[in-house]
Order: sequence, then structure tokens, then C-alpha cells
Amino acid sequence: MIVLTRQQARRTAVRAQLLTRDRPAGLPELVGHLTFLQYDQTSAVAPNADLIAWSRLGSSYRPELLTEALEDRTFIEFKGMIRPYDDLALLKARMAAWDDPDDQFSHPRAYAFVTANAACRRDILSRLDAGGPLPASELPDTCEVPWSSSGWNNNRSLTMMLECLASRGEIAIADRDGRERLWDLAHRVYPPETVGEPEATRIRDERLLRSQGLLRARRGFEAGEPATVTGVRGTWRVDPAYLDLPFAGRTALLSPLDRLVFDRKRLLDLFAFDYTLEMYKPPAKRKWGYWAMPILRGDRLIGKLDATANHAHRVLRVDAVHQDAPFDRATTAAVQREIRDLAAWLGLDLDLPAGFST
Repeated sequence: MIVLTRQQARRTAVRAQLLTRDRPAGLPELVGHLTFLQYDQTSAVAPNADLIAWSRLGSSYRPELLTEALEDRTFIEFKGMIRPYDDLALLKARMAAWDDPDDQFSHPRAYAFVTANAACRRDILSRLDAGGPLPASELPDTCEVPWSSSGWNNNRSLTMMLECLASRGEIAIADRDGRERLWDLAHRVYPPETVGEPEATRIRDERLLRSQGLLRARRGFEAGEPATVTGVRGTWRVDPAYLDLPFAGRTALLSPLDRLVFDRKRLLDLFAFDYTLEMYKPPAKRKWGYWAMPILRGDRLIGKLDATANHAHRVLRVDAVHQDAPFDRATTAAVQREIRDLAAWLGLDLDLPAGFST
């Protein structure tokens, strides 16, 4: 059993997320290592996938690089994630097991919905076969049994049908027209190769651990080596390739959806960092801001940047730099440099709060 200090665990996580001084060579290497970028178009500062790339690659990154990589299918969008195109071969066996009641990844409620609306499924597949790729607005909603839930997708039957058919590998996102997804038959979009189970699961698990450094142990997950973290309950799995390496940290501004901070329990256990994405809270109840960006310095998360990009007025407005503990002079200077770099990358002037000027 490997025993890690909290600092070793943090440094393992930071290395794995490519947030040290050794930046990745380019966008394909970045996405290949992280395995995916979450596609989220909330752009209080910039869309999530672009912020993830900028925080690793620096201002040499341009959003059009990601657009071009999707267009030429270096990457592909699947279930809200931008992935390397070739990685679809690792997911196709899981798609095929979508409606298998004996498979752990089956979806019985969604399967019942698709079965009850078999005619709608056939109508969509027929329409795409004849004229795809097409946006959802040009696809038939002939569902007889609506999708019901207490959430945002209640009665959004066509949307749910498309998601179900994508999950089971029958249709795929072939392109986008602005923010609108264009759907087509999956066999026209996906690579013909399939990696069968359990080999695909083994490879996915190894790549997931490589991208995270360490993860809480769970049943059936055997990648890496078992580990404990001093002062933290439970057991972990760690990628031993990251251990005993020299650590050269840097300062970085992170998207609220960054995978370093996405698991809030892991965030508290390893970084002792109190953080919540507050975009869904009423303004009066926000502590840090609508899209507050965690601030990384070395192997510690030290604060949050509350900033908004106003492209109409060509300004990045910084409403607050929340310091979990008072910044020293060097930390202040490093955070300022990152904020200036963010504004320059966005092509915006910078409006900083009083007392935190450049």
C-alpha cells in the first residue's frame, strides 16, 4: 500500500492535470492526455473547453484550433464531451450494452422510454438516413409517451430521444451550426473499429487515472496502485508514474468546471478548498461570484477570481479577487500576471478593482 502525504497527493493531481510549468506541446496532446474537454458554452469569461485549453497551453492557444479539430474529426463530441476521435472505439462496446439489463451501464428507464416510442425512433433514423446531418429542429417529434421528470428536461421528449439514441450508438453529433448540434447516423460519423470489453474498460480506467493522478478506490476499478492519504479517510488508486518526480508549480486561473476542482469532496480532502459554482444561485446568495475561477498557485488553491468578459465594451471586468488567506507580494504579482494574460488572450482591456491594480 502506497502512503501519500496530502502534499504528495495534491502534486500528483496537479501533475496529472498538466498544470505544472511543463506545459503540453499542443491541443491534440492536451486532449489526448485529459481524455476529454467538457463542452459547456457558458461564456461569462470564455467557454469551458477554451478556458481549460488556455490554462494549460497559455495564450498561444486559439479557440479556432478547437473548432478546426472538431471539423476535421481530430476530435469528436460525445455526450457533452470533446474527445479524441479514435477514443470512440473504446466507447462503442458500452454503447452496444446500453439496453442490456444485465450490464452495469444499462439505462432501464431510458430504454422503456425508447421502447414506448419506437415509431419516433424509426422516424428519426429514417429522416437522418435520407437527409442527415440535421439539427433537432428538422427532426420529427412523434413521441406518444412524453419524457417526464422533475428537472429541466421534463416534456422535452425529442431532446431526450436524441440523447438516448446517441447513448446507444445509433446517432451521433456530426457537426455544429453555431451552438446548434447537427445529428447524423452514427456509422457515418464514428470510426469502424471497436475495442471489446473488458479490454476497453481496462484502457479507459488507466487513461482516467492517468488524467487525474489519484482517485478514490471503488469496486471494479483496478488501474494503478492502492494508496492512502495521510489524514484522509478511505483508500485511493494512484498512478505510480507520477510519484517521486520533481515538482515545478505555477500560477493558473481555472474554469469552475476544471477537472482539478470538479470533484468537490476530493477538493476538500486534498486541497482544503471551499468552493461551489454559484451561477445557479440568486445573486444575493453568492459569496464569490457567478463564474468565480479558482486560483491555483503551485500545489495549493488560494482564492477565486470573480471576472466577467464584456465583449460589447471590450473589457474584462474583475469584480473581486477573493483571497482565502492574504496574498504576499510575489503571489499578488503572479496572480496579476495571469489576469493580464487572460485579458490579452481574450483581446480585452482590463478593469481591476481598486487596490489590485497592475
